[in-house]
Amino acid sequence: MPLEREEPHHFGAGPAQLPTSVLQQAAKDLLNFNNIGLGIGEISHRSKDAKKVIEDAKKHLTELMEIPDTHEVFFLQGGGTTGFSSTASNLAAAYVGKTGEIAPAGYLVTGSWSQKSFEEAKRLHVPAEVIFNSKDYYNGKYGSIPDESQWADKVKGKKFSYVYLCENETVHGVEWPKLPECLTSDPSIEVVADLSSDILSRKIDVSQYGMILAGAQKNIGLAGLTLYIIKKTILEEISKASEDELHKLGLPITPIAFHYPTVVKNDSAYNTIPIFTLHVMDLVFQHLLKKGGVPAQQAENEEKARLLYGALDQYSDFYNIPVEKSCRSKMNVVFTLKKEGLDDKFLKEAGEHKLTGLKGHRSVGGFRASIYNALSLESVQKLVEFVKEFAENNA
Repeated sequence: MPLEREEPHHFGAGPAQLPTSVLQQAAKDLLNFNNIGLGIGEISHRSKDAKKVIEDAKKHLTELMEIPDTHEVFFLQGGGTTGFSSTASNLAAAYVGKTGEIAPAGYLVTGSWSQKSFEEAKRLHVPAEVIFNSKDYYNGKYGSIPDESQWADKVKGKKFSYVYLCENETVHGVEWPKLPECLTSDPSIEVVADLSSDILSRKIDVSQYGMILAGAQKNIGLAGLTLYIIKKTILEEISKASEDELHKLGLPITPIAFHYPTVVKNDSAYNTIPIFTLHVMDLVFQHLLKKGGVPAQQAENEEKARLLYGALDQYSDFYNIPVEKSCRSKMNVVFTLKKEGLDDKFLKEAGEHKLTGLKGHRSVGGFRASIYNALSLESVQKLVEFVKEFAENNA
């Protein structure tokens, strides 16, 4: 079977489309990796070849994101949901290790994923509170980020073990344009951010974050693995908190496989890391480096978003975008039709144009075009042409 395919135009939110060249190389490596006579999925996770995959992935990610020496990169099985629980227990322990006290985690809720992360912290009996829920500022719906002036007083002068946000809410199409100044200007606050669906889509200053987590399957790889970037000082603080101390304070003990210092000490291979999945992620990193790195990808992403939002705005009497312009996601463009009874027709005709994955999340309906890094400008142009054509034919 030849390793060729017609280039897809798939707008699914995850698992998402990957570059064809990455998949072609991965397919070859799954059969015979580095001409060793074994596929990459068959080698020991502690072998020399596997260790090099881990080292290369860390090196290439560090180059792409300009990660400073103050931070460590590691990889964990699972996705964002695993990150919700491991973040809560590890960062709560870090605060104890640093201060000997408990402080609540603060959550900035702008959509379903940040809400779920908060709920998981509460379920684990990790002290946590919602600093703001954007629904309270937008008629009971997600689709906005309140101005910092409306909630910064809930942060200033208060103690938090960490403050958590989801930078890009995949379901609701809301993206933080930048980190809030009240967080970045306070050195006592550790900012924890879920970048699962916009990782490597734009330049960020990693030094502003206490920790970053990103599930692979939305923008950088296959499901089953999550990358983490964490301050080394936080790792030290987690290690200082003894299990007895955490027990006495009523905090949960992190399972050993998700205990960040243990994972880092064992170079992400304390237990069997899915090395093939990590290799695919690293192939994506290498692909981005060849394209010109994050600046080149950001410029392409901005053009894709400009074209698609421009078409939807042009036909604003036909399409509705339920997100304020100030926080529209450049990765997940959500929209609905103002005219009832046309949703199925839209999806059917889109499919006839080989435009797939456009159905909105089951919790909100409508449509969602995920225009991740791997989605070409040509694919977005093709969707734009269809969006205009459909509006004109069904007005």
